[in-house]
Amino acid sequence: MNDVLHQLRDRKSVRAYLEKPIAPDDKRAILEAACAAPTAGNQQLYTILDITDQKLKDTLAETCDHQPFIAQAPLVLIFCADCQKWYDAFDAGGCQPRKPGVGDLLLACSDANIAAQNAVTAAWSLGIGSCYIGDVMEQCETHRQLLNLPDYVFPAAMVVFGYPTAQQQSREKPRRRALPYMVHENGYRRMNAGELERMLADNAGQRPYADWLKAFCDRKYNSDFSREMTRSVEEYLKNFKE
Repeated sequence: MNDVLHQLRDRKSVRAYLEKPIAPDDKRAILEAACAAPTAGNQQLYTILDITDQKLKDTLAETCDHQPFIAQAPLVLIFCADCQKWYDAFDAGGCQPRKPGVGDLLLACSDANIAAQNAVTAAWSLGIGSCYIGDVMEQCETHRQLLNLPDYVFPAAMVVFGYPTAQQQSREKPRRRALPYMVHENGYRRMNAGELERMLADNAGQRPYADWLKAFCDRKYNSDFSREMTRSVEEYLKNFKE
């Protein structure tokens, strides 16, 4: 197994950081790696917000589900799906563009998340950990104003970066599911209840599977933050459905 495969296999989320800044050259390397990512038609349908204002970090730590480690991270990047730039360019060039639609947004989200993963992989190769923050999709009205987001820009992902503490370095990475559950040949195969239970057995650990599944559903899928995320994303979508 080569170094790239080792790093992809071993990378894990890091939520506690040393009080050590990221060197400008390393930050630039991370950003350049992000912008070198695969992209639809070489359009680069994203904009990366580099959050350097500590007060803004502090606010995001609260609006993104009250997670203090966001404010403590030396590097905070928000990867926005951006349909605004190309629309504005087409409009300024007299191309009479149609309004961006939901398909355009989904393609831009794909671009933004690919760029984010390039940044994450580059950072890990430099000894810098990271954590994705999906909660940036919540609180549409607040984040629009806070980040000055125009109509056709959506915050697809926030990633925080920093050098991991010793505890974070030694923390075991949660085991991923076996390939047969994740890879279906030539078409989707819906799994039965028994297969799903076997797939999730590691997550349940020593707890009865049904008890664990109910608790996890309540904590994640049926949670207030999950409902808020759905509400917020629906609000963002309104501009793409007009």
